[in-house]
Amino acid sequence: MAKKKNQPAAEEPEIITEQEQANPDEAIVAEAEEETDPLQKLRQEIVVAKEEAGKNWDLYLRERADLENARKRHQRDREEAIRFANDRLLREMIPVLDNLERAVGHAEQGDDDSQGLLEGVNMTINQFRKVLEDFGVKPINALGEDFDPNLHQAMGHVETTDQAPNTITSEFQKGYLLNDRLLRPSLVMVARAPNGATEDQDAEATGE
Repeated sequence: MAKKKNQPAAEEPEIITEQEQANPDEAIVAEAEEETDPLQKLRQEIVVAKEEAGKNWDLYLRERADLENARKRHQRDREEAIRFANDRLLREMIPVLDNLERAVGHAEQGDDDSQGLLEGVNMTINQFRKVLEDFGVKPINALGEDFDPNLHQAMGHVETTDQAPNTITSEFQKGYLLNDRLLRPSLVMVARAPNGATEDQDAEATGE
């Protein structure tokens, strides 16, 4: 009995789907798209990144515009505050001016009641002092005090033995403090010992 020769194994038939059979071109396109998918994905990511960058840029521009508007509003408010910083002080001073005008008007009428005029002026002065005090302004009491260059400005010296040297003997113009800070110095005259008295004091000190 003759032996059968070894025959090569039969190749498995290629399975073709019905869709590939019906649309062979679409199957080829799908395979091509699968091959180029990473590139397409990268392009999509770039598009998304550009859109995100555009949104961030618009947000930055809006925030910058808001910041600039806030800065301008702050500047306007600051300028307005500076312009009207003395609003309260001026309102308080206007009645003082009214009283002074009334006193002057009363004097111009030729009335000999000088006592009434004096009382009116004194009342106005007291009112004026009260307004200044309400705003932290206090007068400097200089007469009889030792000269202090931080508070007083010497207009000259007076030789006298009645008061100790460096004592304020008279005041030309009253000084004021604003919340304990010098607002205006007092203009004063300062005592100093006469030349003869100075020589006598030096002689006593040396025992001559």
